[in-house]
Amino acid sequence: MLDRDRNVHVDLLRGICILLVMLLHYSLAYRLHDSPLNDWLPVDTLKTIFFNGNYGVSVFFVISGFLITSNILRRYGSPAGTDVIHFYKLRLFRLYPSVVLALAIITVLGLAGLRCFVNANRHTDFGNGFFVVGNLSVLTFWHNILMERVGYFNYAMNIYWSLSVEEVFYLLYPLVLVTVQKRWARLALAAVCVVVGPVYRGMHSDDELYFMYGNLACVDMLVYGCLAAAVAGNVVLPAPLRRMLALVSVVAMGWIYMRGIGGHEAWGATQLGVATAVFLVMVHRLPTGSVARWAAAPLAWLGSHSYELYLFHIVVLGVMQAWVPKAAMPHEVKLPMLLLFVVLSAAFAWVVARFYGDPLNRALRGRYAGARRTVSVMDGVGSRP
Repeated sequence: MLDRDRNVHVDLLRGICILLVMLLHYSLAYRLHDSPLNDWLPVDTLKTIFFNGNYGVSVFFVISGFLITSNILRRYGSPAGTDVIHFYKLRLFRLYPSVVLALAIITVLGLAGLRCFVNANRHTDFGNGFFVVGNLSVLTFWHNILMERVGYFNYAMNIYWSLSVEEVFYLLYPLVLVTVQKRWARLALAAVCVVVGPVYRGMHSDDELYFMYGNLACVDMLVYGCLAAAVAGNVVLPAPLRRMLALVSVVAMGWIYMRGIGGHEAWGATQLGVATAVFLVMVHRLPTGSVARWAAAPLAWLGSHSYELYLFHIVVLGVMQAWVPKAAMPHEVKLPMLLLFVVLSAAFAWVVARFYGDPLNRALRGRYAGARRTVSVMDGVGSRP
């Protein structure tokens, strides 16, 4: 059941994004565009829907910047008042328990020899010893850089590049807020980041390991979210106009998504980031009726568990591929298996959050961060927002 204090609009957007990411990975594994869905939609349309799922991660970054900045302002009163050590503790306690568990599971399954969990790409078998390097790269925020050097080396671990991008941001952001005191200077730095993102993506548009996964390739998405949070409280518009502008931004996001990443490597994410930021500003403190909240509940629930879903859906999918390889998947079974994949992933995410991640997070915060603790109902994209 969703907390009524949560912003259902943000959870709904996150739920859509995590579903798009899961559809991407399922489609890469089982060619979902070649399924009974062909009876209703053309293959090209299905490919567009399924294979642009990385845009879902771009939206996550914008949401992350928005929520983390909103929480900083609520928790510490002002950017300059950020308690850097306290901030680090909260991020550590929220993010690390679940990712450590995910890495432990991946390592055990890899050592057991399951194909989707071993350290090997098409050209090189890195061996079991590479788990030390891979796990450390995730836990010390340079997994995306490692992938740029060695390629896609571990199916189940590869998607954790986004955690490195976020964690580097979480490491640097509070330091910037407390050291760059002038508002104009912070805005100038934000402007630099907004320019650097598309320029970097354009320079590396021929290599997705760089234009999708690089820190500089994603920095503008995070900054759009931060800027949206900074202005959201000052935007005074009637609710009907807010809803209309939110709807326009959703339409724009859908159009950008369906246009695709290919051919728009540099500026596509920029346009998506701006549209997402507008949406977040418009739905900030926008009331939600009980009927709308009820209708949005399933997707919003997925959004509220997006961190755990992101970590563990790939584990579920890797085990499914060991059970039913791509070549052995019957055409007519792909959709039932997709449903099974979503249900199992959601169940796994709920169990991890309910009985492990959330209790451990609360215990660690209560013991080591209680002095400044103001628990927010929406605590960052990597967290349970």
